[in-house]
Amino acid sequence: MFIMEAEKLTEFLRQENRRLCDYALEQELEAGTGSRKELRERMAQTLAVMERSVEKARREPVRSVSGLTGGNACLYENYRKAGKSILGEAVSKAVAMALSCSELNASMQCIVACPTAGSCGIVPAVLLSCAETFGLDREQVIDGLFTASAVGILIGSRATLAGAEGGCQAECGSAAAMGAAAVVEMLGGTPEMAFHAAAMALKNVLGLTCDPVAGLVEIPCIKRNASGAVNALLSADLALAGVKSYIPFDEVVDAMYAIGKAMPSEVRETAKGGLAVSPTGQRMRKTAEAAQTGGEKAGRRADPEKNTGTDGKMSDG
Repeated sequence: MFIMEAEKLTEFLRQENRRLCDYALEQELEAGTGSRKELRERMAQTLAVMERSVEKARREPVRSVSGLTGGNACLYENYRKAGKSILGEAVSKAVAMALSCSELNASMQCIVACPTAGSCGIVPAVLLSCAETFGLDREQVIDGLFTASAVGILIGSRATLAGAEGGCQAECGSAAAMGAAAVVEMLGGTPEMAFHAAAMALKNVLGLTCDPVAGLVEIPCIKRNASGAVNALLSADLALAGVKSYIPFDEVVDAMYAIGKAMPSEVRETAKGGLAVSPTGQRMRKTAEAAQTGGEKAGRRADPEKNTGTDGKMSDG
């Protein structure tokens, strides 16, 4: 049975001299969901989808179904490759990867909802950017995914992973915590370090609202995935340096859940508050609605007889 308290789990792993990734895999074995080989093969299939999703929109611009977003992953990748980024190799690559994955999600292409579709770019971005930067092999990345799953199980069991219940802190915050812990173990850190990294990543975004413009997982979600990847890598780096979270992981998760329940429903995925109801957010909502219905209502200031207007361009109309 999965130990649902990080403090107890850390002590158990210390005594057994085991890693979080090993524990997560063994729990699946005990649950009878497959053999060790089958479980690792399934995780390898998950990784393959992640690998495609972090690449495609970096190579060529991808537009969302709504038409509101797209092309930024490619734009940033070209900027990064030109040596202009103020970030280091691992971080700038993670940003580009997170943007790519999130843009694919917005264009209704295949991604891994890890832990959710709205936060799908963070875990693959941080694991794969570190793997490429530090020369890690696929088996080490698969181990990292098992580590991430262990942290996700604890958060989901103690609190929530849903923006509708806990705001974006529950989605991008949890993803950052999962990614941070995974990177720590991939780079040789201990389970204790992994939980410190996860705690710091989640603390950094406590109170973050879920206020998607037009109710779509695009604005501000795509760029929040990029910032979530940076958060994860920073938290992992701090933990690997020996920096500890003053507030234990379990208490951070409990605090996140309490904050989520205290949030008004307007900023929990309903698109009734925050950026979603800003003047620009409202105009973009109308544009997205018009695109969905073929453009008839795309903000036209038209003369019905002359049929002239802005023809679908964003407007106050």
